[in-house]
Amino acid sequence: MNILVTGANGQLGNAMRVVSAESADRYIFTDVAELDITDREAVMQAVTANNIGAIVNCAAYTNVDKAEDDEPLAELLNATAVAHLAEAAKAVDAVLFHVSTDYVFGGTQNNTPIAETEPMNPSGAYGRTKLHGEEAIERVGCKAIVIRTAWLYSKYGANFVKTMLNLTATRPQIKVVVDQVGTPTYAGDLAEVIFTLIEKRSYEDNLGTYHYSNEGAISWYDFAQAIARGAGHTACDIQPCRSSEFPSKVTRPAYSVLDKTKIKQTFGITIPYWEDSLTKCLSSLL
Repeated sequence: MNILVTGANGQLGNAMRVVSAESADRYIFTDVAELDITDREAVMQAVTANNIGAIVNCAAYTNVDKAEDDEPLAELLNATAVAHLAEAAKAVDAVLFHVSTDYVFGGTQNNTPIAETEPMNPSGAYGRTKLHGEEAIERVGCKAIVIRTAWLYSKYGANFVKTMLNLTATRPQIKVVVDQVGTPTYAGDLAEVIFTLIEKRSYEDNLGTYHYSNEGAISWYDFAQAIARGAGHTACDIQPCRSSEFPSKVTRPAYSVLDKTKIKQTFGITIPYWEDSLTKCLSSLL
C-alpha cells in the first residue's frame, strides 16, 4: 500500500520516518516544499497519481499563542487543508489518519481523564481551528481515524523537553507552572501506534476518534524537574509558579489528562508510562 505522510519535517512526521523505515508498504513523505496541502487540486492530484491507500496528516499550525494573532492562517492549515485531505481520501477510498489535540476541550474545567465523547469547548484560536478540522472530516465523510494527543515532544523540532534542557543547562534558576496538569506524549510512541494500525490494517473496522498520550499525569513543573534530573542538570533551581505569572492571550487547560481506555481496548495496545518514554527520548538527545 502507498501511504502519504504530510508535515513530514515536524515532530510526528520525523518519528513516522523512523518507525516505517523497514515497512513493506511505500511511505511518501511530504512537507510544504513537496505538497502544499492548502492547495486542493495539488492534494487531489498527489493522492490519485500515487494510488494512495492511507494518509497520515502530521501537518498543523501548532503555535498556540501566535494563532490568536493569525487565526486565518491557523484555520487554513488546521481546518481547510484537512478538508482537502479528507476529500482526496474519500475520492480514492483511502483512510485518513488525522492528529488532533486536547485543546478542543480547553475551555472546560475537567478534573478526571477526558473521554472521546465529552463535549468539546475550545478556549482559543488553536483549539477552535483544530476542532474545525475534526468537523471537516466528519462533514466530508471519508474513512478516518482521528487521534487527539497532548504535550507532544521528541528529539525533533522545538518542544518543551528541548527548551528545558537548554534552560536548565544555562540558567541558575527558572520558573515553571505547577497549576497545569496533563500527560507528556513521546512522538515516537504515537508514531509507533499509527504505524502498527497501518501495518496490521486493524483500522478497517474501527474507524472513529481516539485519545492517545503516555500514561500518568503530571504538572509542567514536575515534567521540568524530571527532564533536568534525567539530564543531570542539578545546578538549576526550578521553582513552581502559577500560570498567572506568565500572561497569555490563551487560557490553557488546567487539567487535560486524556482517557485512553478506548484505544487500548479497541486495538489491544499497551501505552508506556511518561517517565519511561522521557528516558528513551533523553537517551537519544544526550
